[in-house]
Amino acid sequence: MQANHSPQQNHLLAALSKPEIDRLTARMELVALRLGETIYEPSQQLQYAYFPTTSIISLHYVMETGASAEAAGVGNEGMIGVPLFLGGNTTPSSAVVQTAGHAYRLERSILKAEFNCAGLMQRVLLRYAQALMTQMFQTAACNRHHTVEQQLCRWLLLTVDRIPTGELVMTQELVANMLGVRRESVTEAAGSLQNSGCIRYRRGHIAVIDRSKLETRACECYEVVKKELNRLMTNVR
Repeated sequence: MQANHSPQQNHLLAALSKPEIDRLTARMELVALRLGETIYEPSQQLQYAYFPTTSIISLHYVMETGASAEAAGVGNEGMIGVPLFLGGNTTPSSAVVQTAGHAYRLERSILKAEFNCAGLMQRVLLRYAQALMTQMFQTAACNRHHTVEQQLCRWLLLTVDRIPTGELVMTQELVANMLGVRRESVTEAAGSLQNSGCIRYRRGHIAVIDRSKLETRACECYEVVKKELNRLMTNVR
């Protein structure tokens, strides 16, 4: 393992027992993920599970027209590859790197074998699967019932929770694709948040400068997702 990187930077791996993490550490590979890199494509057999540490990976669906929208984001709180231990092995969605960084990669047969031991890792992964479903359900409700500004606030808060700097390297066009809305709508919403002092935006960079103010402008969806994740992953042992 390279210096300054540790599997425990991923919250799921950090929750495992020492024997489990020792077994997995010997079998995991640290990989660098590039912005825009596709981890898996629709209906493709998943070969690996990914446990992000400094990267963020977007789960999204692309329509026949080319339009897309994010169903969930996964950072150091989770993992990519839930279909592997649920038995599906494939999914109609895609997984694309939203924020470049690192992740630990685990071959699918090793993940399945460890999961089937019915130890702590099984409980951790099943609870995370429920948390991920909550995020997907809440995203669907938010996209249907809340304004673009509220959706942007939710997305920004969930994203900055996963990175230490509080600054995103992200264009408005990419954000629009994540939310499944027009770029002009994101421009208007981002301008409103910048004028209110919540964020600072310059070409390709978005920085949250007043988190508490951003939270007051967000809908309830952010809190629902965070509370459920904390509830499920606290005292998992």
